[in-house]
Amino acid sequence: MNPTAPATSQRMEELDFLKCVFITLMIAFHLVYIGNTYPVAKQLVYTFHMPGFLLISGYLFNIGKPPRSLARTLLWIFIPYAVMETGYTVMASLLPIREHIDNLTLGLMADHVLLHPMGPYWYLHTLMLCGASYYAALHLPRLSLFSRFLILALLLWLLADVCGLVSLANAGYFLAGAVVRQAAGDFRRVFPASWLAAVPLVLLCADTGHYDRATPAGMTIVYLVICVLMWVWRLPFRSWARHLFLYIGRNTFPLLLFSPVFTVLAKVYQPLLIRMEPSGMLFLVVSVTFAICGSFGIKWVMDRLRLSRYFFGK
Repeated sequence: MNPTAPATSQRMEELDFLKCVFITLMIAFHLVYIGNTYPVAKQLVYTFHMPGFLLISGYLFNIGKPPRSLARTLLWIFIPYAVMETGYTVMASLLPIREHIDNLTLGLMADHVLLHPMGPYWYLHTLMLCGASYYAALHLPRLSLFSRFLILALLLWLLADVCGLVSLANAGYFLAGAVVRQAAGDFRRVFPASWLAAVPLVLLCADTGHYDRATPAGMTIVYLVICVLMWVWRLPFRSWARHLFLYIGRNTFPLLLFSPVFTVLAKVYQPLLIRMEPSGMLFLVVSVTFAICGSFGIKWVMDRLRLSRYFFGK
């Protein structure tokens, strides 16, 4: 396969479904009450949901575009990232949250935006650094594909262990997605849909010591979860449900950017819903729905006011 060939224009619905599941789980476990009430479930979900996202990102990242187009893509990831990371850092200095900052300075602000992001925005920071490294390594001339990937692995290791800008495990999942793209081509060949994958998955998940994305057991959990979800997508969902899953999966960017606003606001009505239904499931459903609809609402308002072109570049 030509490593600089553009990504196929045909969308793979399975990937959109995977992204829908992973972004929904991200929102759910950013609700502090849910994470504190169900710590084992949170630990399990954290083992696979963002690794799965990064693996898909590495697979879908288009290195076939010219350098100017790539720079534009990265710019329009960086601008909303920088705005939201700045806002998150400021709010962390004002609100009594888990990542509270006591003394916010311009230097600390710059550190969080440029080097060590807070909150869920680390994913965009990692995506930009890994994506730029992927593009640079795969465009090196007169080298085999294997040699280019060795150089990419070295670059990601430098970003992780030497510079401390990304997690080595997270960079590894991005790298794995890129390898799948260039070596296998079709995601479904490497991650076949199978309900049988649920059997070893349940056995692995029975031991909470396996809940670590950086270990072989954690990597296996990521692989098996994806295979099971690929099979789930084949189930006979109603057409409206399929359209909803695909819409969410194709529009994860505004959810990633804006959902933290609504998970913070959820604390306002949390006591009322918990009194009504102590398990937290009602609070979970209401808050996730609130975050998804609210995030899309913000994007819709920005489109109507023609602000999206300055925030998203389109």
